[in-house]
Formats: sequence, structure tokens, C-alpha cells
Amino acid sequence: MFKKYFWLSIVIGFYSCLTSASWTSAITLDEATRTVPLDDKSEKLVLSIEQVKRGKRLFNNKCGICHVGGITKTNPNVGLDTESLSLATPPRDNVKALVEYIKNPTSYDGIESIADIHPSIKSADTFPKMRDLTEDDLVAIAGHILVQPKVVSEKWGGGKIYY
Repeated sequence: MFKKYFWLSIVIGFYSCLTSASWTSAITLDEATRTVPLDDKSEKLVLSIEQVKRGKRLFNNKCGICHVGGITKTNPNVGLDTESLSLATPPRDNVKALVEYIKNPTSYDGIESIADIHPSIKSADTFPKMRDLTEDDLVAIAGHILVQPKVVSEKWGGGKIYY
């Protein structure tokens, strides 16, 4: 009986270490890391710890199948790294622009809508996983995309080199 409780306490202790380590990783992000461009007019947004955690969870659940690690599986030449986002037309290197893109995606040159083939709010009938996203969820996802280059640097959007 003693052995059973001994091993149970070891397992619970190990599990506690694992869960607290993943929880504290978001807390260790300082304010500078959580500060992202809000718009193209130099306004900034400081994401809360909760927004960072929710953004990561939502991104992994809704976007991660095609954009794991910030790459774009359907077009490896265009990632979610800061440079690629800033060179798009219109630039998508701020929260408002990314939220607009998630609502109504366009091609990299901005000429045509790609809502029929890219999950979005506009195409929620075709992509049901997008139906339940709120405006706050979209901001959290956009925040996650913009925070990641600060956290994992060149690995975010780095493609086959890292993933």
C-alpha cells in the first residue's frame, strides 16, 4: 500500500512541475515582449498574459494546421514572419491589419479575395471552425502572430530549416 501512494505522489509531483512550467512561461513574457503594433500609425497594444495564452491556444487550434511555426504550408515562400507580413499589400504587420485579413483574406498582393480557399470569418460557412471566433479572439490570434518573432526569433516563419 505504501508503494502505491509513493508512486502516486511521484506522478502528481511530476505532473505539477510540468503544468506549472508551461503556465509560467507565458508569465515570464515582459511588457516589451507583449507590446505589438496596433495599427500603421505607430500606436501600440500591450497584450495581457491572458490574451497571449488565449492567442496561442486559438492559433494552434484554428490556424496551426497550415501555419505551424509561422510557415505557410500552401505557399512556403510567404510566412508569418515580420518581414513577410510587412511586405504584403496592404501590410499585415499590425493587429488591425491581421484582424482584417482573418475576416476577409486577400492574396499577398492584395488584388483578389482568397476567402474561398483560406479559413476566414467571411468563409465561416465553408470553414466551420471560424464561426465561433469573437473580435477579442481575432485580436488575441493577431497578437500571438506578432509576439512570436520576439519569442522564437528567426525560427518563426523559418520553414524547413527549423521545423
